[in-house]
Amino acid sequence: MSPTIYDIARVAGVSKSTVSRVLNKQTNISPEAREKVEKAIEALNYQPNKLARALTSSGFDAIMVISTRPAKTTAGNPFFSEVLHTITAKAEAEGFDVILQTSKSSEDDLIKCENKIKQKMIKGIIMLSSPADESFFSRLDQWAIPVVVIGKVEGDYRHIYSVDTDNFNDSITLTDTFIQQGYRNIACLHAPLDFHVSIDRLAGYKASLKKHAITLNPDWIIDGGYTHESGLAAARELLSSAKKPDAVFATDSMKILSLYRAAQELQLAIPQQLAVAGYSDPMLSLILNPPPGGFDIPTRALGEESCQLLFSRIAGKPVPPRVIVGTTLSLTSLPA
Repeated sequence: MSPTIYDIARVAGVSKSTVSRVLNKQTNISPEAREKVEKAIEALNYQPNKLARALTSSGFDAIMVISTRPAKTTAGNPFFSEVLHTITAKAEAEGFDVILQTSKSSEDDLIKCENKIKQKMIKGIIMLSSPADESFFSRLDQWAIPVVVIGKVEGDYRHIYSVDTDNFNDSITLTDTFIQQGYRNIACLHAPLDFHVSIDRLAGYKASLKKHAITLNPDWIIDGGYTHESGLAAARELLSSAKKPDAVFATDSMKILSLYRAAQELQLAIPQQLAVAGYSDPMLSLILNPPPGGFDIPTRALGEESCQLLFSRIAGKPVPPRVIVGTTLSLTSLPA
């Protein structure tokens, strides 16, 4: 039979409430009593029951990670698996468990979040993406636990924090680079505009064209959906049109892969006949030839900064409401 806090109290020669204060990391206890309890815990090889701790203290030492997207929209996207790996590793190092939540809808996500908050199962939340409809944030903000969003947050909230890259200005920079290299027939293959990241990247592309007085061609702005199949269909449509672009700005790595495959099918040489650049990840540089130019999404840095911000807030430390992670534009593989 596993030892209980009553056994620890008996061996340490202290009260049960003293043992409880030590287990819950409270400060209102003398160093001598703390040492006695810790020695008893070690001698008995005591493993705390997390459910019991949740019911008698401030809750589980756990955080929840939610994508705010249906699973079918994240399958095959390397960003989500990589950032989740970073978060779980960082959480483990800090002594936090991670609860991964998937849902069918935003409302389902909210209900699950609220239930776990009521049950004191979590001390904070990391959201892997930022929906354009911020009613999600408004409702979570009322529960007064820290929520860190990997993505842009436009509204003013008391407990919602943002860790992001500067997607709007980075997209201007990338499109500017195409134009500086002589391209003017530039298309954009983007993700659905349900999330701030997609909206900002498309807006940056449009802002660059406007700045350079290049007429926007609506036929060259294509929604590639969330899946490999929808991205490939969109890329085929774009590259099979009567008037083809000579450069394409792709807003994520799945769109880049789709463009490379469609170009191969249509026997369009990259970059000689079609320049492709956008938001990518280091793995694509290893598997695609020539490697795509653009911005590698700093997935690890986003995950680490999100954890650091959340853990600081859980500890009661002040943090900024917004953190911007820097990016680097790779010019070596962009067409000359």
